[in-house]
Amino acid sequence: MKPFRYMEGESAEAATRAVTSAPGAVFFAGGTTLIDLMKIDVVSPDTLVDIRRLPLASIAEDGEGVHIGANVRNSQLAWHATIRERYPVLSEAILSGASTQLRNMATTAGNILQRTRCPYFRDVHAACNKREPGSGCDAIEGFNRSHAVLGTTEHCIATYPSDMSAALVLLDAVVRTRKPDGTTRSIPLEDLHLLPGDTPERETVLEHGELITHVDLPHLSFARRSHYLKVRDRASYEFALASAAVALDMDGETIRAARVALGGVATKPWRCPEAERVLAGRRATADSFHAAADAALAGAVPRRHNGFKIELAKRALVRALSELTARAA
Repeated sequence: MKPFRYMEGESAEAATRAVTSAPGAVFFAGGTTLIDLMKIDVVSPDTLVDIRRLPLASIAEDGEGVHIGANVRNSQLAWHATIRERYPVLSEAILSGASTQLRNMATTAGNILQRTRCPYFRDVHAACNKREPGSGCDAIEGFNRSHAVLGTTEHCIATYPSDMSAALVLLDAVVRTRKPDGTTRSIPLEDLHLLPGDTPERETVLEHGELITHVDLPHLSFARRSHYLKVRDRASYEFALASAAVALDMDGETIRAARVALGGVATKPWRCPEAERVLAGRRATADSFHAAADAALAGAVPRRHNGFKIELAKRALVRALSELTARAA
């Protein structure tokens, strides 16, 4: 590990100023991804600005929705009574990820901003446009079983790893930030992450030194009827090969409106408006669910080793919808 400077941010203003003043500075909270990447020389920040003491670790509710502080730990969020009751898809998604020990350390903002687990990104001897722009992408012709089939380009097929973000994008979550100049902005989570395009090294719309302070969840009445299903190689401590986050607004057996998102198969949190449109106004039947799954994966681009993910994601989505409607019945 290379030497680095450590400092504590005494306020959000001081923390953003400290990171902005040094091109190689980063925010540090739970560190469950950052420290791992520093150990293997994938990232080498010269300054860590510790934001753990900032007053951003509470969950509050008002007439507009639920407001989650950036430093709320994943375990705290998953087991919060309001989240479990009103947004079960979020609780289920968080509890399906990592391990208890990691969830006790990982923060809400850190989970959203976690880096890909692409083995070529994590191997400094491999070509990776995300880690070293312009170097190429060894994953495209390499062993790409775990890689993305949605939102890919010829420059990058790395999978975005967060289970939590699949649920958040389904729930119309909004990220609030503080910019280095003291101004704030609100960013729909769906717009926070960027597709790789020609610049896969740029993963979000955040500016250098821009600090996530909160994640807001609007009141959604039918979010109570939601579910997260994850398919992986082993039962715990494993990233998704494919996952589905779903929510349904029902009128008897008819679907008034639906929310669908996928995980483990895309380069960013992946909302599926095409599948939602297919489901709206139809009866909650296996045929409807299969039609929605076909629509959700219509744009998928398989590579040599990951083509199975397309059918797997379809089946995961159908199963998630089936389990949700059976639970409601």
